[in-house]
Parts: sequence; C-alpha cells; structure tokens
Amino acid sequence: MITLKSPREIKEMQRSGAILAGMHIGLRNIIKPGISSWEIEKFALKYYKEHDAIAEQIGFEGYKYATCISVNDEICHGFPRKNLILKDGDLIKVDTVVNYHGAMSDSCWSYVVGKSTPEIDRLMKVTKDALYLGIDQAQVGNRIGDIGAVIQHFTEDQNGYGDVREFIGHGIGPTMHESPNVPHYGEAGKGLRLRAGMTITIEPMINIGTWKAEMDDPNGWTARTADGSLSCQYEHTLAITNDGPKILTSQDPERDKKYLLK
Repeated sequence: MITLKSPREIKEMQRSGAILAGMHIGLRNIIKPGISSWEIEKFALKYYKEHDAIAEQIGFEGYKYATCISVNDEICHGFPRKNLILKDGDLIKVDTVVNYHGAMSDSCWSYVVGKSTPEIDRLMKVTKDALYLGIDQAQVGNRIGDIGAVIQHFTEDQNGYGDVREFIGHGIGPTMHESPNVPHYGEAGKGLRLRAGMTITIEPMINIGTWKAEMDDPNGWTARTADGSLSCQYEHTLAITNDGPKILTSQDPERDKKYLLK
C-alpha cells in the first residue's frame, strides 16, 4: 500500500533524516585504515541512542545489526564484522534506517578508506551523480520509469558501468519498506505516476563491471558483484511535493539547497 504523507509527517521524517545524516557525517572522522567495520556499527548505535532514535534494521527479517557495511565487491547487506580490518583503498558502503518517534528515514553513503584511486573516485562520482539525476525526475506527474531510465542511461550507456537490477528503491514510512518499488533501470514514461505526499528512496548500486549480483553468501544476506568488481551506492530518502523533490536525509545543505523543505 502507498501512503501519502501530510506536510507534518514529512517534517517529522526530515527530523529523522537529520539524525541519520548526522551519523553519516560523523563517520567521516571514524572511517580510517586499521579500524574494524564493527567500530562503525558501535558508532551508529551510540549516535542513535544519544539522539533518542532507534536503529530500525535490527530485527528486520532476523537482521541483527544497526548498519549494513559492504566492502569493495559487496553490493549490499554486508554485516559489520570485528575481524574485518579496513585498509587503504577499501570502498565502504554504510546503509542504515532510523526510526525517530515513528518517523522513518533510510540512507546509504559510500566512503573510501585512506588513500583513494582515480578508478574509485570516478565510480563514486558517477554513482552520486546518478542518484541526483534520479532525484531530479521525482516530480509530481512523472512516472517511476523516468527515475530508472535516466539512471540506467547515465551509468550504463554513458559511463560503461553495471546498474544493479536485483536491489531497488522503495516507499518508506510508516514502515521501513513499502510500495512503490523504485527500480534504478527501466523505460521513461512507464510505471506508476508520482503524486505529492509520496516518500521514497532512490539508491542506485553501480558496479565497475557487470550489473549482475551473486547472492550465495553463507550468511544469507550479503550480495556481491558476479565478476568481483567494485560496487558503489548512494541513497537518499525524499518526499515528492508540488514544489519538487525534497531530500530528507541531506548531508550537504549547499549542494542540496534547491531540494530542501522551506
């Protein structure tokens, strides 16, 4: 079921999103060579507790952690691990969902550990640019396919990367995952028409190589690129409004100026 949010509900989701964004900003000082990915999990849990928020992922279909931490060829749903020590050049994706007094927000961000490379820098830029191209299509009257089509064309046709098909964006609030599905591929002009009050995530997962994923990890959760290539992801929660798409998990008020609620 699709729920249309009131301005008050969207404001509450923005408060949740600000907590989530603050956690991501804090990770910039945490993620460095030599730490384990478990330190990221500990930081997130502490941050949410200090801000009177709940890590909504814990307990979802049996998932045990506040964060998904996926490294290098791991596309998504990687576990935080005490024995996974981060090193220079690792590409880390941290995905997490916050519940603040019933208001949901969902955001994944990518970080490079220590020294980066031109290959990683380009992948990260293309993935983030793809996210914003998708957000620009999240207009009242447009269709879901408009979002996916622009992302797929930019990442695959223009940049030669793989645009993951197996995992997609979704509606959010009052529950973590709800309708509509928001693929990052597809055909413009097709699919559900967007309406004011919808709240969705856009979260492209882009691989240097093939778009195909392998989902045979023994933990039953983690997905990897089928060819072992690097994968990157950025995700925002946003509201569809008559004044355009509004990002509810912004980390950059300057870049996101036109996407912020007034």
